Amino acid sequence: MRTAKDKRKTNETNISVNWNLDGEGKYKNDTSIAFMDHMLDLFARHGFFDLTVKATGDIDVDDHHTIEDLGIVMGTVFKKAIGDKKGIYRYGFHLLPMDESLALVSLDISNRPYLNFDVTYQNPLQTFDSSLIKEFFSAFVINAGITLHIKLLAGDNTHHIIEAIFKGFAKALNQAVQLDTREKSIPSTKGII
Repeated sequence: MRTAKDKRKTNETNISVNWNLDGEGKYKNDTSIAFMDHMLDLFARHGFFDLTVKATGDIDVDDHHTIEDLGIVMGTVFKKAIGDKKGIYRYGFHLLPMDESLALVSLDISNRPYLNFDVTYQNPLQTFDSSLIKEFFSAFVINAGITLHIKLLAGDNTHHIIEAIFKGFAKALNQAVQLDTREKSIPSTKGII
């Protein structure tokens, strides 16, 4: 099983993540931010990842530090868990509907961090700063070493938009980490990713 865990403790946050890429979709997530817990729960469930997250932070200031540092730790843990990348599909793509919302997520486990986040929200959430979703994914891709494109094709309900993004990300990432029985080495003409 491809599993990893890590911790990050700063003056602003204290975060631990345990992630099994070859799981069953089991989760236990507690970030002290209910909306983010919901997104991580559905991410784990729809990606068939076993994921345990414990995070505390200075949410009395705002949620920014906790969300960004969560992306850092999850990216770091993902990079450890995926290992040498031998035999993986490498690429993942999913087009996911969530009621009126439609999100396209495409990624490459490339060791070339890049985020294209083409998402506009029309209505603010009452309990969560939706701009922090981009911060989470930016921190994740930098530390995971992946190229990630997220494009909103339709949607006006911000909760549905973000949920479509996380479910689409789960499905695309699950596809990319799968082992291809035909691939005997690193899936690259360079011989390294």
